[in-house]
Amino acid sequence: MSIRSLNGTDFTAMVLAGAEQLGQHAEHVNSLNVFPVPDGDTGTNMNLTMTAGVAEIKRKSSASIGEAAGILSKGLLMGARGNSGVILSQLFRGFSRAAASQDELNTLQFAAALQSGVDTAYKAVVKPVEGTILTVAKEAAKHATYYARRTNDVTELMNEVLLKAKEALAKTPELLPVLKQVGVVDSGGQGLVYIYEGFMEALRQTDGSGFVSKPEAPQTAPAAPVKSVPAVEPVHMPAAQRVIAPEMPLSAQARLDTEDIEFLYDMEFFINRQLGDHAGTDFDDEAFRKALSVNGDSIIVIADDEVIKVHVHSKTPGDVLNLALRYGEITQIHILNMREQHRELLTAGMDIAPSPELFAEIPPEEVRSPETAEPPAVEMAPYGFIAVSSGEGIADIFQSLGVDIVLSGGQTMNPSTEDFVNAVRSIAAEQVFILPNNSNIVLAAEQARELLEGERRITVIPSKTIPQGMAAAFAFQEDESPETNREQMLEAIGRVQSGQVTHAVRDTQYDELDIKAGHYIAIHNSKIVAADESLLQACEGLMQQMMDHGDEVVTILEGEEANPETTADLVAWMEERYPDAEIEVHPGGQPVYYYLFSVEA
Repeated sequence: MSIRSLNGTDFTAMVLAGAEQLGQHAEHVNSLNVFPVPDGDTGTNMNLTMTAGVAEIKRKSSASIGEAAGILSKGLLMGARGNSGVILSQLFRGFSRAAASQDELNTLQFAAALQSGVDTAYKAVVKPVEGTILTVAKEAAKHATYYARRTNDVTELMNEVLLKAKEALAKTPELLPVLKQVGVVDSGGQGLVYIYEGFMEALRQTDGSGFVSKPEAPQTAPAAPVKSVPAVEPVHMPAAQRVIAPEMPLSAQARLDTEDIEFLYDMEFFINRQLGDHAGTDFDDEAFRKALSVNGDSIIVIADDEVIKVHVHSKTPGDVLNLALRYGEITQIHILNMREQHRELLTAGMDIAPSPELFAEIPPEEVRSPETAEPPAVEMAPYGFIAVSSGEGIADIFQSLGVDIVLSGGQTMNPSTEDFVNAVRSIAAEQVFILPNNSNIVLAAEQARELLEGERRITVIPSKTIPQGMAAAFAFQEDESPETNREQMLEAIGRVQSGQVTHAVRDTQYDELDIKAGHYIAIHNSKIVAADESLLQACEGLMQQMMDHGDEVVTILEGEEANPETTADLVAWMEERYPDAEIEVHPGGQPVYYYLFSVEA
């Protein structure tokens, strides 16, 4: 039995099967990382992104494919992590736009939706690179547009799409020489193929077709045991080798007096319109917002036929809850006292966004008339900063440089688009700068900026390493304009060389290096420059590549597994070889990387 069209139920089944297939093979996708480092995370990022989309489509199912695709797109958009996750969310964002007005899609419409997804994803990437997930999606969609004119069977069309995606995946090493050099296909493209395999499996179960798409043999080297390094105590260097962080301008939160927070209760909850004494009551979005604005601000209301999501900062939480009860049953109530949180931030530091553990229930109060008061204005600081890092020591350094919120993340766990959105909204500043500090996080930060356009002024400084982020934060001048600061921070990024040392998780060949599993590998900017069974030798090889004149400022950030003896030996070697260099050592506490290096002229 052929399938002539796809509805929302069919599409949901495809998405669930695609997510399951990806989840089962996420570790294989991770193993395709070009560098044999222990933090290859493409599979993890794509899996977490799909998981967010699946959670949304399970919560609000629809028989209309236009509605189902829109629901999925919203979930993917907010849950997107890493470049691969953002691109995946954009593929389905474009798909949902093409399907928006349709209850069902025939083969021609399905092919057009796939092509719309590709167009949207390419626009989202500043410099698209061929030989990646973009190429796999593009070739599959192009073939779908051609083949849709030859069949009216969606299953047959999807089978062709899958075959073409596999063919394009197999060719990615020819388009990206580095893939061919290390003997792998593109990891993001492989993740998309797994999703398409799930799509195909769901359709086969629906129509009982005999189409079979045999997967290509995995193009990856076998995993090898990881060389372990015993945990050590924090390094204690002589005082002369340590640097006290310079006194910097106060953060946005520090500029704000606690009592100036007028709308002190940060509230978020859902209204289930199908439950409660007032289930089914007509909802007037404009009137609801107006009532909330009497004693509140930062109002976000997203409503559909079943659920209303509400976010508001309010002086009278009881009024808000009583107002919400007019439309249904309230669920998932979170209320945070922002004055209490502000006091804690000023006392203990500002390294994390508001924690769910700080939420407390507030007793309801009587509802006041919307005409009783005008909402007072909230004083905003001119600037705020968000940075991404892993490691307590690195977070401390960013805070000393005036950063308001340090999101925990990096190669091993990328923050989602929603993480950035929430962080921006928690800062009382007119202009917010974001330092992603990882090339795989920049797109998620940019996606958050686009989502908040019109609500907040946000500038993403495309820092791709921790040293770049620190240089950018140090270059910031509070008395300059946002445009001037952006230029100065970009210039600072350009003056910094970044290095990092970790260990290899598999045997591989890279350029002329014969890398063995367990060996230490040194990366200069984005290129492996040294590999050695000795951690000290790998670090020395890296520094020889990074030091141009010998009189640079060198910053060493020790990871959580750094060896104090190795650190002391490395500093002694550098002082002898580069006597004119200024060497600073800080405990970074970062995982995975034994050392991070910064060299600046």
